[in-house]
Amino acid sequence: MKLIIVESPKKCETITRYLGEDYMVMASEGHIRDLSTRGKGGLGIDIDAGFVPHWEVSKRKFAVIKKLKDAMKQADEVYLATDPDREGEAISWHLADVLGLNLDTTKRLRFHEITKPAILEALDNPSNVDMNLVQAQEARRMEDRIIGFMVSTLMKRKIGERSAGRVQSATLAMIVQRQKEIDAFVPEEYWVIEAKVRIHGKEYKITLNKVDGQPFKCTSKAEAEAILERMPKRLTISNIAKKEVVTNPKPVFKTSSLQQEAYARFHFSNTKTQAVAQKLYEGLTVNGEHVGLITYMRTDSTRISPNFYTKHAKPYILEVYGEEYLGTLPVAKKTGNMQDAHEGIRPTGTHRTPEVVAKYVSPDEAKLYRLIYCRAMASMMTPKRSERTTLTLSGNGLDFSLSGSRTLFKGFSVIYGEFDEEDPSALPNEINLGDEIEILSIDPQQKFTKPEPQYNEASIVKAMEENGIGRPSTYATTIDTLLKRKYVVSNKGVLNPSENGIKAVAWLEEFFPEIVSTDYTANMEVKLDKVEQGELTCVSAMDDFYHPFTETYAHAKTKISTMDATNNQTGEMCPECGRPLIVRRNSKGQEFVGCSGFPSCKFIKKEEVSYVGRLCPLCGHELVYKKNRKGDSFIGCSNYPECRYTANKDGTVIEKKEKKVYTEADYLKPCPTCKNGFLVIKEGKRAKFIGCTNFPKCRHVEWLNKKEKNEGE
Repeated sequence: MKLIIVESPKKCETITRYLGEDYMVMASEGHIRDLSTRGKGGLGIDIDAGFVPHWEVSKRKFAVIKKLKDAMKQADEVYLATDPDREGEAISWHLADVLGLNLDTTKRLRFHEITKPAILEALDNPSNVDMNLVQAQEARRMEDRIIGFMVSTLMKRKIGERSAGRVQSATLAMIVQRQKEIDAFVPEEYWVIEAKVRIHGKEYKITLNKVDGQPFKCTSKAEAEAILERMPKRLTISNIAKKEVVTNPKPVFKTSSLQQEAYARFHFSNTKTQAVAQKLYEGLTVNGEHVGLITYMRTDSTRISPNFYTKHAKPYILEVYGEEYLGTLPVAKKTGNMQDAHEGIRPTGTHRTPEVVAKYVSPDEAKLYRLIYCRAMASMMTPKRSERTTLTLSGNGLDFSLSGSRTLFKGFSVIYGEFDEEDPSALPNEINLGDEIEILSIDPQQKFTKPEPQYNEASIVKAMEENGIGRPSTYATTIDTLLKRKYVVSNKGVLNPSENGIKAVAWLEEFFPEIVSTDYTANMEVKLDKVEQGELTCVSAMDDFYHPFTETYAHAKTKISTMDATNNQTGEMCPECGRPLIVRRNSKGQEFVGCSGFPSCKFIKKEEVSYVGRLCPLCGHELVYKKNRKGDSFIGCSNYPECRYTANKDGTVIEKKEKKVYTEADYLKPCPTCKNGFLVIKEGKRAKFIGCTNFPKCRHVEWLNKKEKNEGE
């Protein structure tokens, strides 16, 4: 018996079907370890020892690791087959370390599609864990932890915002900057003059583009009216220009282009696109066969393997469309920070056409599969050829234009045409120079210039890729994080920065300009790539990042933000140094009034006690007005913490919720984590769940399925 460990449980069923009873396939269910929150600053990194990370097994993964260890006792050999990227490589290394596997002898399987030939080929050509990839992931994780913990903690204390990150802050800055440009934009007036004409019984819309031989430019109503006075009743065809246009197919999808196209075509969010693509990759049952339908969906490459072209695409195109439609194997050019570790996103087999697959999958899965299939096949077909005709219609010094197009050869559009932009309608063939055309109506239109549009979920991914921010695996999660932190609001996919997002960027630009700089973030990605390629060590990359960062952090820690000093002034002056008093926050995010000259002046105004005017009914001390962490007022005893009497502002006593005592009748089963507690149904803020009676010492949690949840209610 041989044990294969993958990341996702969904893959287990698919791979088991291919390999049979001699193999046992189990899942790690993602990462099994993460940086601990112990040690200096809660970073989980021993910086003085040379950036040594302290990894800690997630409590949620204790049961998973136990199952894997039990399975290893029955196995003759263990294969690590996590995803073929940095994160997957790191997971394999963590598994080897936790399970006590020898890295020199443990085989690492890499496959970019979940099909039987791909799995068998990986088994025939195993390798070892690539420690360069592991080191690159380790450096990325440590950098993200340092920035995330240190900057976020400081930002919460300084301005009350609680989240900053290497990729998310640079992305947020782009969204905020675009909004600033839109707000500052001053529209300029211009006019467009169109007319409607009839040519051989069909109506067409023509556009004025030249006046007395010069390009038409009109910026006022008066200028437009002067042009209208010159309009003749008929126009003459003064020029007929025909040109053959060759349109090449677009390359196969990569992660960013798939997210952009899925948003444009189906209005899928980036998160939804990745979730649907994940299902297609991991495997679905089609016509009785459980198989992965597409290749790995986190990639920055548009490369297609010669094997797929020769054995799958070429025979299919020749059989279905003919030799004149067969193109060559596309050559992907490496640009920017492209890693090119995987192929582009393509179907795993040409015989599973979109029409066949649609019968067995959900509508959303069918839509995305059709888009991926057609784009990949079109990329290996011949160009489309069209004839474009442009007419010039003239009269009284005014030149109007009219264009049309007709297809000479469909080429790749025979399969991808439904996703392409439509060509202008073809013009009649019976058109000759000198023909007079009657004007049916004239339509002058006042317009105004517009700024660049707000980013949407597709265009921000394009901007991230162009600026080298993030990687295919982080595009969707970055946008999702900004939405969850409420730094950005999505209005039907259009991203608007919130006040909190604008405030966070303003503060970061003042104290941590590098973090919101696209160049800085992209340069960090380049260094991580060099670690992956073995050109730079993890320690060197961390040295380059950490020491300049700590200098910036030390400065930010002791300075008052100019934003706070101007916006948060109380109107009072410091009695010790004469500078303005401002509202500041302590390490817990609580507000207080202090001097804007901190740290040279450390004056803090003592909060005035506001008495209620009656005594505490429990101990007889004075009752006072207080505020909770959310800033809401309540009545409390001045003898706190000896007396914990509390009431609402209207005087009604705040009832303390009694802790529920569980009996044997509530016990479901013994706790598998701590062994001496019992699992019971508990009630959280939003839903019921199963938890251990030994909480908080034991934090074992299981989620109820819908049936159990309803029964519990």
